[in-house]
Amino acid sequence: MERVNTTSRLTRLRSLMKEHNVHVYIIPSEDSHSSEYIADCDARREYISGFTGSAGCAVVTMQSAALATDGRYFNQAASQLDDNWTLLKQGLQDVPTWQEWSAEQSAGGKKVAVDARLISGSTAKSLLGKIHKCGGADLVPIEENLVDLAWGENRPVRPSQPVTKQSDELAGETVQNKLKKLREELEKKRSHGFIVSMLDEIAWLFNLRGSDIPYNPVFFSYAIVTPTSATLYIDDSKLDDDIRCHLSSNNITIKPYDVILDDARALHATVSKGAASGATAQGSFLISTKGSWALKTALGGDSMVDEIRSPIGDAKAIKTKAEVAGMRSCHIRDGAALIEYFAWLEDQLVHKKASLDEVEASDKLEELRASKSNFVGLSFPTISSTGANAAIIHYGPERGNCATIDPESIYLCDSGAQYLDGTTDTTRTIHFGTPTSVEKEAYTLVLKGHIALDLAVFPKGTTGFALDCLARQHLWNNGLDYRHGTGHGIGSYLNVHEGPIGIGTRVQFAEVALAPGNVISNEPGYYEDGKFGIRIENVIVVKEVKTKHSFGDKPFLGFEHVTMVPYCRNLIDVSLLTETEKKWINSYHDEVLEKTQSFFKGDDLTMSWLKRETAPIH
Repeated sequence: MERVNTTSRLTRLRSLMKEHNVHVYIIPSEDSHSSEYIADCDARREYISGFTGSAGCAVVTMQSAALATDGRYFNQAASQLDDNWTLLKQGLQDVPTWQEWSAEQSAGGKKVAVDARLISGSTAKSLLGKIHKCGGADLVPIEENLVDLAWGENRPVRPSQPVTKQSDELAGETVQNKLKKLREELEKKRSHGFIVSMLDEIAWLFNLRGSDIPYNPVFFSYAIVTPTSATLYIDDSKLDDDIRCHLSSNNITIKPYDVILDDARALHATVSKGAASGATAQGSFLISTKGSWALKTALGGDSMVDEIRSPIGDAKAIKTKAEVAGMRSCHIRDGAALIEYFAWLEDQLVHKKASLDEVEASDKLEELRASKSNFVGLSFPTISSTGANAAIIHYGPERGNCATIDPESIYLCDSGAQYLDGTTDTTRTIHFGTPTSVEKEAYTLVLKGHIALDLAVFPKGTTGFALDCLARQHLWNNGLDYRHGTGHGIGSYLNVHEGPIGIGTRVQFAEVALAPGNVISNEPGYYEDGKFGIRIENVIVVKEVKTKHSFGDKPFLGFEHVTMVPYCRNLIDVSLLTETEKKWINSYHDEVLEKTQSFFKGDDLTMSWLKRETAPIH
């Protein structure tokens, strides 16, 4: 991976810090909407540090710089950061968090600063407490982003792509019904209004989609929903007559994107004046826990704002019948593209002895996906990784600077697409040659955990936190593990990573129970640095299941898998499987064959590969 010399960039930033009397400056990964995937113009942390992973936080002082990231990116960060940077491996014992490291640097009365649009109010409050505890002076919100100033004219322009409409048929619910349910939540909480800052929540609420951020069908906007009004803050050049009509018919007012903070201040002033005169009932504004410190401050701060888990996020995570049907359909088409891809790749590497690098191969996969109906684009950059690169959990091959695929090494492909009727995310680990016994054992242990989670039956009220150990149990029994979550929520033609649900050890996954209609990934893995990596991922849907008994009159839940791609027979050690696991694999492969074979009429190469890979195991 390319390493950027960040010396001159840090020099410019430190000069600006000195001008603003700031000793410590924090550069989060997120944009003003707390987006995981961001537009190029918001890639401030990447610009200043050279680290291109999707998660992390940079902190710069006048003498030093640190980059904090999680276990998915330890290897990548270590290879991309130059000597100006210290890597803080989050989650490891005795390694400080970026908040703790920032606070430590503030000792002796130093000021810490951040762009208040880029961190949440709760994060700012917690950080300020740590700063004071360490003897720091203050946490200062700076309106001008110092990295933007250091970046200068080379900073990419903000995208402004057209907005499109998601039909009620595909969404499965009208805008009016969604607004009605949201206003019921406002009434329960006696709130003056909910200020929506998450881009996927706005897209979902108004049945709209966009393309301002790569891989995510969203558009830059804010929204304010009160008991009597709904306002969309957006650059109106994105809106054609059809979209304007759609908004107008749903009684949604359009205002410029840039006036959101001014309107938030005005809203606070109006409510405060009304409360003082007795004309307005007491109450608060609601923002998401991911809403920005700047937004919270504009609305009046702690006394006027409740930061809550977003009711829109909760509603969006429970897919409608139409959305679940769309997920089933798009995963069959997507599975067909992946099956054709793996058959093609094996033929190229093994039989034709072709030389293909990781990006050339992933280009072919995108071409195959693009041929399927309702295809819009990829849902994230394809992880096409051979050999040791597969051990880098979120590896990103670079065009012209990546490895040639070795048919005698493990090949891991984690990829997905956006379709009008759903979002896909599938990982398969393949070996085209002769795998080692260690690789086969590791793959089979991961597969056993993957199957265990798919087969899980659990009472209503169970969280993904409680289920995580099912996927890890066989690895744990052998003293092995992996440094990432087991599952993340997935949007419906929306973000491929979607809260609030997940399966993993993060505390937030213990807060929200899984519910019928949730769509989530099942992706255990195992990685040996410098050697190989294994991950197996299906998308699964939570459903109610029938059980012999119903303890406590509670319904019981389970999963339906929608991903339709065979597992790698070449990597399975059948001796490690139980009869139940063999039966499950054979049943799954029968389903894959039945649902995808119609795509390969006249394609003997792909059909031969599919039949071989789905043949029964004994």
